[in-house]
Amino acid sequence: MKIVVIGGSGLIGSRLVTVLGQQGHDAVAASPRTGVDALTGTGVAEALDGADVVVDVSNSPSFEADAVLAFFETSTRTLLAAEAKAGVRHHVALSIVGADRIPDSGYMRAKVAQEALIAAADVPWTVLRATQFFEFVPAIVESSVVGDEVRLPSALIQPVAADDVVTVLAEIAVGVPADGIVDLAGPERFPLDELGRATLAVAGDPRPVVSDPQGRYFGALLAEQSLVPLGDARIGGVRLAQWRGR
Repeated sequence: MKIVVIGGSGLIGSRLVTVLGQQGHDAVAASPRTGVDALTGTGVAEALDGADVVVDVSNSPSFEADAVLAFFETSTRTLLAAEAKAGVRHHVALSIVGADRIPDSGYMRAKVAQEALIAAADVPWTVLRATQFFEFVPAIVESSVVGDEVRLPSALIQPVAADDVVTVLAEIAVGVPADGIVDLAGPERFPLDELGRATLAVAGDPRPVVSDPQGRYFGALLAEQSLVPLGDARIGGVRLAQWRGR
């Protein structure tokens, strides 16, 4: 298959291109670095010529609410229109578990808007909603710094290894479109404040983590299960200790 990976130069995209190539597919890394910009449309038609599948793992350069909404809506419309013209048989997109349960997050609202555009289009589709990556946990901790301490709620988090995300994306890309959403999470759940303490301890960081029910997740309040799957989900194989050991 010819599989075009939008955002193919990033953390997930670059690994996905490698895995699909190892499986014998013509995997194309499409990003502004390679002359393909889904936001402006530059190079999109050329990249999608002859493509069987498009996997969109791109991300907005700005997380400001209006900017991130504009990014995901514009780029998704551009891709879906180009895919329809090119005869693409499967649109795959990466989203976030709980995106529809954190409405006061501009980023999550933008991901829900992206999902709605995909579901309403004529191209067969699958959305993979993944939980937060292990690689992203330090950024979550840093986003919650207030003065000399870290303030985090005890809401549950079920992080997953980026490599597990790549593995499942590769399976979905070569499979039959679900015309629906698939959830993916790691094998362990942690209270976010406890995970924050463990993350700082591993890094030798002495800053205290304060358990704060009003602590924000990138500006959004969390319920206990906002970030974890509520129903059936694929479960990654890499545990946090294994990932740290690597």
